Amino acid sequence: MRPLAAAVAGAALASCAERTDLPTLTWYINPDNGTQALLAEQCTAEAEGRYRIRTALLPRDSTGQREQLVRRLAAEDAELDIMSLDVPYLAEFANAGFIRRFTEDERAALTAGMLDAPLAGAIWDGSLFGVPFNANTQLLWIRRSVAREAGLDLDRPLTWDEVIDAAERTGTTVQVQARRYEGYTVLINSLVASAGGAILANPEAGRDAVPAIDSPAGRAAARIVSRLAHSPAAPAALANADEGVTQAGFRSAQGGFMTNWPFVYTAEDGNAIQQDFAWSRWPAVEPGLPSAPPLGGIHLAIGAFSAHSDLAVDAVGCLSSAESQKEYMLREGLLATIGAVYDEPEIQRAFPMADLLRESLDDAAPRPITPYYPDVTAVIQRTWHPPAAVTDETPAETAALIVDVLHDRKLL
Repeated sequence: MRPLAAAVAGAALASCAERTDLPTLTWYINPDNGTQALLAEQCTAEAEGRYRIRTALLPRDSTGQREQLVRRLAAEDAELDIMSLDVPYLAEFANAGFIRRFTEDERAALTAGMLDAPLAGAIWDGSLFGVPFNANTQLLWIRRSVAREAGLDLDRPLTWDEVIDAAERTGTTVQVQARRYEGYTVLINSLVASAGGAILANPEAGRDAVPAIDSPAGRAAARIVSRLAHSPAAPAALANADEGVTQAGFRSAQGGFMTNWPFVYTAEDGNAIQQDFAWSRWPAVEPGLPSAPPLGGIHLAIGAFSAHSDLAVDAVGCLSSAESQKEYMLREGLLATIGAVYDEPEIQRAFPMADLLRESLDDAAPRPITPYYPDVTAVIQRTWHPPAAVTDETPAETAALIVDVLHDRKLL
């Protein structure tokens, strides 16, 4: 971490407060434990009087964040300089002209050393519209004691069928996010991608995108969802499970297996249960075919109407630097997008599974990168929920409804 960063930042801000002509960059941030605000102070100090960064808090949930940003950008808000933008919405914002395109020189400087999957999610129409600030991916979390009882070999990736079989043998549960919300789309997207398919064949085509989910891969994903939903390994709260519910289920006496983000490990620091944590790559759908783990995260984008866009580019460079990403990963448990950060001794100590996280993140599957993503995810959540109602026909129903919604023949 930056030595004496808080003290230096405090002195710089005090000095800045005496200036009335200093440009102020407003950074709209998603809620965290205070680290984005700390980075704003540190990068203000490092700007040495050229500008200051202040933060403005967005709503807690992703949908609410999108709505507030859309309202401001539709009104051409010149004071929206930088935003922490959830990854699924980048194409929508870029296509609408809401966020600034980075030049090729800026792209080269700002993305050096970044992992492939997070960077691919920041590209629209061949150009960079956001700088990956943090990322996220899921692992399969396993109670070590349950793995021993089930006789599992954790030195190799497991399949979903092997996980469900093991849970059934041991009388434990397989916890996944399956409430009707964005986390359920994340699960379905990675199941389809892990089977070698995709939800859309050509997401860049916008309204004319062709669904690809009505396929062997889509039906393989549906089989896994249906099998778990009808298995004794399914938790009672499956259809209402989000990240917190699955975390609580994994902690319970029946907990055995869980797919979730790395925060579930760091949240147990100092607790005895952490000693019973084991981990493996996100499960495969087909034996011999590597899984495509989920991809989440936040991009730093610049408002298209910012009065200080050049200064905002400079600020984004500081906020997304390797040093800033390391600090954010250690303080917040969200993953760096720069590969070299995972080699840092502090990261290796805090995340014993750091190498697997980097590998999983590099191989992760983005959700469809399309300007119409809000419509696509709404269709998936509708047609695949509740999990117990999923059948072999679900992928075909999903494909038909996507086309109807994109062409305004049906409303959700």
